Amino acid sequence: MSIEVRNLTHAYSEATAMRTVALEDVCMTVEDGEFLGIIGHTGSGKSTLVQHLNGLLKPTSGQVLVDGEDLNGEHVNRRILRQRIGLVFQYPEYQLFEETVAKDIAFGPKNQGLPKEEIDERVRYAMECVHLDFQKYSERSPFELSGGQMRRVAIAGVIAMRPSVLILDEPTAGLDPRGRDQILSMLEQLHAEQHTTIVMVSHSMDDMARLATRLIVMAEGKVLATGTPREIFAQEKMMLSAGLGIPQVASLCCALRKKGFDLPPDLYRPEELKEHILRLWQNKRKEVLSGKEESLC
Repeated sequence: MSIEVRNLTHAYSEATAMRTVALEDVCMTVEDGEFLGIIGHTGSGKSTLVQHLNGLLKPTSGQVLVDGEDLNGEHVNRRILRQRIGLVFQYPEYQLFEETVAKDIAFGPKNQGLPKEEIDERVRYAMECVHLDFQKYSERSPFELSGGQMRRVAIAGVIAMRPSVLILDEPTAGLDPRGRDQILSMLEQLHAEQHTTIVMVSHSMDDMARLATRLIVMAEGKVLATGTPREIFAQEKMMLSAGLGIPQVASLCCALRKKGFDLPPDLYRPEELKEHILRLWQNKRKEVLSGKEESLC
């Protein structure tokens, strides 16, 4: 499934003195099978943008096309399209309400009118996707779980709807390091093994460096830049102008280059930096050993 945004503008409190433009003439795409990261400072329009991707908001002007079909067209069945595009809000655990984990995850499929056997299969599948053992957790109250586990239950409720695209708005916000890593590992596996198209909003450049295959940088309600993480994180000045940082590895590389280390300008992953520093050390060692041999001659 592909999503195309054409010249999207959204204004809150339209036709009033309080009118505020949140998005202005935004054009972007979500390609089938990619992990798209959307980054930007607070108030840049990220959350407003993703709420348009499943028709939760209607544009002031412009279009959102899902597989070529206008999501806000006159004769479009928005309910069916929304089932294909799952949206997970910030702090989704606040929306849990059923007495058991299994019942909460089953809520969406039940509303789809699916038979009991398929609902049970979907609950088991969704719990497996978010790394929650069915036998251990299905009959427990979601409110007895840790914050990270509650969030995984909420995400499982969306996965159980079997969306073609999964959209997450700051999925690790407020979690401790262990809970954060569990969510990121789960999303990484879901994308790699199930080939789920994922769109994620995040303030963490390190999370985006780990997961995203492509990035969109938002600033003042507009798309400032788009490209691979390598292309985006190499533009330190642009990122700073957008009120953003760069991954810790990229920042360390900048500092090392200023100290004279011969490192490429587009490193942003820890394993890449380790490989280049090891290569530099090996080359330096060869030079030293070669110099010693010449002095002995």
